[in-house]
Amino acid sequence: MEKDLDPQETAEWLESLDAVRRAAGPERADYLLRRLATSSRYVNTVPTAEEPPYPGDLELEERIAAYDRWNAAAMVSRGSKLGLGGHMATYASAAWLYEIGFNHFFHGTDDQVYFQGHASPGIYARAFLEGRLSEKQLDAFRRETRGGLPSYPHPRALPDFWQFPTVSMGLGPLNAVYQARFNRYLHNRGIKDTSNSHVWAFLGDGEMDEPESTAALTLAAREGLDNLTFVINCNLQRLDGPVRGNTRIVQELESVFRGAGWHVVKALWGQEWDGLLHDDELVARLGEIPDGQFQTFAASDGAYIREHLFHGLRTSASDEELRRVVGGSRAGHEPRKVYAAYHRATSVKGAPTVVLVQTVKGWTLGAGVEARNANHQMKKLTLAEFREMGERLGLPVPPLEGEFPPFLHPGPGSPEVRYALERRAALGGPTPKRAYVQKNLELPGDKPFHSLAKGSTQPVATTMAFVRLVKDLMKEPETGRRWVPIVPDEARTFGMESLFPTAKIYSPLGQRYDSVDRELLLAYKESEQGQILIEGITEAGSMASLTAAATSYATHGEPMIPFYIFYSMFGWQRTGDQMWALADQLGRGFLVGATAGRTTMTGEGLQHADGHSHLLASANPAALSYDPAFAYEVGVIVRDGLRRMYGPAPENVFYYLTVYNEPLPQPAMPEGVEEGIVKGIYRYSAGGGQAHILASGTAVHWALAAQKMLDEEYGVGADVWSVTSWSELRREAMATDGVPYLKQALAGTDGPVIAVSDWMRAVPDQIAPWIERPWTSLGTDGFGLSDTREAVREHFGVDPRSIADAVLKAIE
Repeated sequence: MEKDLDPQETAEWLESLDAVRRAAGPERADYLLRRLATSSRYVNTVPTAEEPPYPGDLELEERIAAYDRWNAAAMVSRGSKLGLGGHMATYASAAWLYEIGFNHFFHGTDDQVYFQGHASPGIYARAFLEGRLSEKQLDAFRRETRGGLPSYPHPRALPDFWQFPTVSMGLGPLNAVYQARFNRYLHNRGIKDTSNSHVWAFLGDGEMDEPESTAALTLAAREGLDNLTFVINCNLQRLDGPVRGNTRIVQELESVFRGAGWHVVKALWGQEWDGLLHDDELVARLGEIPDGQFQTFAASDGAYIREHLFHGLRTSASDEELRRVVGGSRAGHEPRKVYAAYHRATSVKGAPTVVLVQTVKGWTLGAGVEARNANHQMKKLTLAEFREMGERLGLPVPPLEGEFPPFLHPGPGSPEVRYALERRAALGGPTPKRAYVQKNLELPGDKPFHSLAKGSTQPVATTMAFVRLVKDLMKEPETGRRWVPIVPDEARTFGMESLFPTAKIYSPLGQRYDSVDRELLLAYKESEQGQILIEGITEAGSMASLTAAATSYATHGEPMIPFYIFYSMFGWQRTGDQMWALADQLGRGFLVGATAGRTTMTGEGLQHADGHSHLLASANPAALSYDPAFAYEVGVIVRDGLRRMYGPAPENVFYYLTVYNEPLPQPAMPEGVEEGIVKGIYRYSAGGGQAHILASGTAVHWALAAQKMLDEEYGVGADVWSVTSWSELRREAMATDGVPYLKQALAGTDGPVIAVSDWMRAVPDQIAPWIERPWTSLGTDGFGLSDTREAVREHFGVDPRSIADAVLKAIE
């Protein structure tokens, strides 16, 4: 506990609070304490008198910022001729938030910066000034087919530049928290020293409405992530209007972050406010005026401001001064204020910090844009508006002719460019930059896969087969420590408790308690060096951890092998946006949809019964989706995934495997089926070839039962094929100019084809165009049910009898 510097004052406060408790009740005392803990005066955290000395050449930095402002606006305006869209107002409000970072805080070799997606034109403009991007690239903004720049931060589209995709709002702050946490994980496990790494996340105040934006705040505080800083641009506007028209977003966010355990630094008012803020009544009034009204002040004249803000107050300021100060003097537009806020934020230890910076949306773009509700949709300034902006920024603007403004650059040898490059060199190099140096891993040999290949007479679910395989792979001398098991608090459901005593559960606090099951063989064990990430009940947090681990090969030069195991229903359906962001970020790893299928987990009802995740996954070009039926298929697919993602020629893909919780005997792997498993299909059981039953996952077992039934009861011989991936067969068929693998596999056979799976019919129907013979598909379309597996399969018409009937009908 901290030392009490004034015990007498403490006693007086406690006595006063006790009096409130006795007179008004404990609820009133609790309310006062919470208000005191979560809010403060509506002023800057760092007053002008306490600002640290500014370390840079302010005159040069102002000229650099001016060029960046102009070129960002020009980029969007020039693209408007083609209707390409883009955003000017966001960066215009936040320019100094980035420039101070570029010049003084973003360490190129250590830090990770999540740039706000709508501010991307300004980030491109800064890179243009530094010589990293060409005028041709800027002029083709949002024209990627012409070699231009992607609209937003998209690593897959610009892989040597962007690190993190952030424009799907809410995912940036969530991923930033888990990135900072993963940095500590790497450090604590001894894989990489990340003690100098800092994570910055630049966000909008409207973006904080997204539940993902605040979902992990308590995690960051609980784990003491002082390597994390949020910078929230409080320009008081969403995309269509005020963020909190009737209340105040700054105070709301301050309460949220303080309550979650974060340090809060406010940078609200510019230096010109210093002469006004000595009036406590004005300060109190500022803390009560709703954001919608304050947005109006930013677009109003001094007389209106005097009437509606200063009524009843005495001030010597003229109407013009009130218009200038109240209308536009914000801390976010003054480099000294921004620097002071960042300096304070990065000096605080023991907890993450949020910087709440107040700005005017569209600042410097002219009266027609600044603080206007429609400015997010404004894509073009007139030449007259550009001329006015150039004069305001002090830029050497040539005569403006034609329809669109030129890009401006001071020249590669100019003082501005030399200064910008010197600052970046001093901070470790350019940013944003995605640097990737291939680090080959020694892939595991045959031994870990042997037990799955030889099969088992004892019933084993494919979920358990996968967990056993990974447990063996984690013992490998080189790659073993690089596995990152991730699970949202259901490890025991998936049979992962056997990993607890050996791999242990990661916690930066270690284990400060005696586990209730400490005497048992499979006791729950936490450790600072723990390997397993048990995220709590959060699929979104688990995906954020997977993303950090899956991209560590580029972010940190350390390839990690994450696998995230989850109820398949709560994967692509629940966090599919994050899976697309994972693809954008070029992530590599394994997603494992456990308790898969619509009929294998029937006791829990329709919301847990997944019959469509393979359809959702098939739409993602980076996802390789497999639905293995047997343990040996799991082994072959995982081994192929390790080769493709971590071998000599690594690919930017990730794997989605569905595994089942239905214990069944596991056969030994037949000879020569590895290629078919990886490609997507092979004949598992020949039965006469009068018909062909194509099945995936647990449905292969129903198909085998139907095959036997057809032979014994009707004398009909059907072949059973294991389809390990419907979507990969479809992709290969669409991409090839020759004979698709599917047709090669079925070559030399005839007779009707009956496809069956534990998924809706649209999943196997993906390959129907390449089956040039009678086609029937069976599936589990509709909602799931609570009943026995047998009853539900009969209901959906995918049980062995239904399959046999479909075959008989097809060969009539």
